[in-house]
Order: sequence, then structure tokens, then C-alpha cells
Amino acid sequence: MGFKCGIVGLPNVGKSTLFNALTQTAAAEAANYPFCTIEPNVGEVGVPDERLEKLAAIAKSQAVIPTRLTFVDIAGLVRGASQGEGLGNQFLSHIREVDAIAYVLRCFEDGDITHVEGRIDPVADADTVQTELMLADLDSLERRRTPLEKKAKTGEKEAKASLDVIDKVLPLLRDGKPARQADISHDERKIFDLLQLLTAKPVLYVCNVDEASAGAGNAYSQMVANRAKVEGAQHVTISAKIESELSGLEPEEQEAYLQELGLEEPGLNRLIRAGYRLLDLVTYFTVGPKEARAWTIEDGTKAPRAAGVIHTDFEKGFIRAETIAYDDYVSLGGELGAKEAGKMRLEGKDYLVKDGDVMHFRFAN
Repeated sequence: MGFKCGIVGLPNVGKSTLFNALTQTAAAEAANYPFCTIEPNVGEVGVPDERLEKLAAIAKSQAVIPTRLTFVDIAGLVRGASQGEGLGNQFLSHIREVDAIAYVLRCFEDGDITHVEGRIDPVADADTVQTELMLADLDSLERRRTPLEKKAKTGEKEAKASLDVIDKVLPLLRDGKPARQADISHDERKIFDLLQLLTAKPVLYVCNVDEASAGAGNAYSQMVANRAKVEGAQHVTISAKIESELSGLEPEEQEAYLQELGLEEPGLNRLIRAGYRLLDLVTYFTVGPKEARAWTIEDGTKAPRAAGVIHTDFEKGFIRAETIAYDDYVSLGGELGAKEAGKMRLEGKDYLVKDGDVMHFRFAN
């Protein structure tokens, strides 16, 4: 089960610098988790999770394998991309393939780096990106509506259902609002998803600040934070320059450098975790002497489907899941202690897997 987070932004905002830092960091990870470059602009990174290390230490696992997230460095956007300006068509086709979008916004001043719009205004930059996506969605839906309307008049139920969903979204787009704000019912969700609307995807704002502002942010990043709060979106503050420098250092040197800057951890860790949360993902673990491993599922996933992430046979032949909450596993010293304390539960097919569950699946061959 792969999840992709696209990185977008205007030229000269630090988008590619951040992506390069991500890929360099991933390449330097432990040998038991090889970095995978699928294309020049696609890379997988391990999701930092202290819980996994603790579980591995208790179980004395030989290998530690984190769950992963794919980041896609999408071709730079310019005003007019929805009409094919610059690399507009490439930009729009690539963004349709991701599950969520991280807007990298310039929140720093530097006279040596020219802004494509001739000013520093991260909120305006976000508006430019979102406007191009909304215009593309608007064009897509307006072209689809007329033939659907003709079919709906003949009594075709599927066409009528699709038309109803489109008519919920079009007024929003015409009013300058993203499709994700549409009031879509549970029954309409499948149709809505099939429309593949760019502005239906969840958004994370990434504030790229100067080195001095990496810890507390600055006035520009506060503007973005205010916008994110109004929208109910997530945001993270990060210095692409610092992350680029960190990615080339050994772990010990990284720690010393972070201490010198007064930072607790690399900003990339927060970016990766924010992207993970943005996709509404949770983690469960499998733990043993051979390996401790984290697995990615969507929040609300039932046990059989969660088992299928490991292998399809686990889902097909699912019998039950032996489950221990993370806190119980740690506080009771592992699987044996949890069993003795009565903290291991046998969960069936309707169990919704919780974040942090330590699981062992029983299945029929």
C-alpha cells in the first residue's frame, strides 16, 4: 500500500532543495532499509517513530524496518499552469497521481534569490498555486457536465448521480473555493473520488524559513499558520538550507549541529510526520526476534485488511489478530509480560486497528 505526497511550489521557494535533502537523508538510512529512487523526482523515506526503536529493544529484534512514505517533487508551477504555461500540463498530470499536496512557501528574504512574482508573500504564493488547481478542476468539470446532463435526462442513474456531485462542487470552484470543502455524503464519496479533482486533495503548508527562524518561525510563517488555522489545514516550519546541510553530515555531527542551532530534531522529521498525518494514516507494528516492523494503514482499517498489507493471504485466510496496545507492550516488558497480565486481546474481523497496536495475525492457509 503506497501513499504519495506531492511537493509543489513556485520557482525559487526551496522546493527542490527540500526534496534533495529528503532523498539524501533516506539514502543514508540504515542498510536494512534501502532507499528507493523510482524516478529522478520520486523517493521513499522512512517515517521517524521512536516507538519502533523501543519495541525493537524490548524484543531484541535483529532488524528495525520503519514504515515509509513516498514524496514526489512535482515540476515547478507558474501562473497560467492550468492553461499549459511553463510545465503546466506535466505539473497537472503528476499532481493527479498523489494522495496529498505539500505547498512549499517562501518565508525568507534573500536579495540574491529572485522571486518569480517580484515579492515575498507566502499567502499570495499559496493562492497562486491553489488558483491554478481550481481553474484546472473547473475546466475539467465544465467539460464533463454537458454530456452527463444529456445522459441524465434519458434516465441514466449513474449519470444523474455523477451530475449531482459535480453540481455540488462547481459553485465552490466558481466562488474561488477548493473542491475539498464540498459537502459530500458517504454514498457520494466514490463518485467524488473518481472525479480526480486536484483541489480535493488534503494540503500541508511547508514554511521554508531562514536559518535564524528555524526554531520559532517568523512573521511570514505566522501568516501561513493563520491561514492554515482558518482552513483547518496543517503547516510545518522548516529551513531547507539547514536540512540540506544536515543531510550531508554523519549522525553524531547532525546531533551536534542541531544542538548548536537550538533545535531538537531535523525539520524533515516533522515534515515527514506531518505528511503522514495529512493522509490520515496510522501505524501498527509486528515485533519479533528477527525484526521489528512498522506498517502503514488508513485510520479506520479493519483487522483483515490491515493483515493484507503484509500479505494478501493474511487477509483472505484471516482468523483473528493477537493484539497488544503499545503502552502495555512497553510497560509490561514485551509479549510475555502482556500475556501474563491479561493485556493480549484476541480481535476478530470487525476490529478497527488502532495506532500503535502490536499485532500477530492468525490465518488459514
